[in-house]
Amino acid sequence: QVALIESGGGLVQSGGSLFLSCAASGLTFDTYTMNWFRQAPGREREFVATVSWNGKNTYYADSVKGRFTIARDNAKNKVYLQMDSLKPEDTAVYYCNAVRSPTGPQDKIDYWGQGTQVTVSS
Repeated sequence: QVALIESGGGLVQSGGSLFLSCAASGLTFDTYTMNWFRQAPGREREFVATVSWNGKNTYYADSVKGRFTIARDNAKNKVYLQMDSLKPEDTAVYYCNAVRSPTGPQDKIDYWGQGTQVTVSS
């Protein structure tokens, strides 16, 4: 029943921009921290960015700081990732992630989207 659906990926030249969206359904959206992760072929999935339930707190991986911006719209049950100054190293499948831990790490609940491909050409 829970679904996270990413969109907005595509092919862009180095230095260009893309705007990713993740539409969530089947969950109480504003109780979840929302994250973006990415995974390149042959690589481990890596953290990209996170945003708190109210959108006020964000944190980014060092590799994307100053270039990416995460935001959320709780009224629309969506989280976004604005990606600017893209580099070939940003090429990956980008995944939307929703997570909450009602009583602590022992009962973490999380969901993942199917991913959207971002390809940055040099």
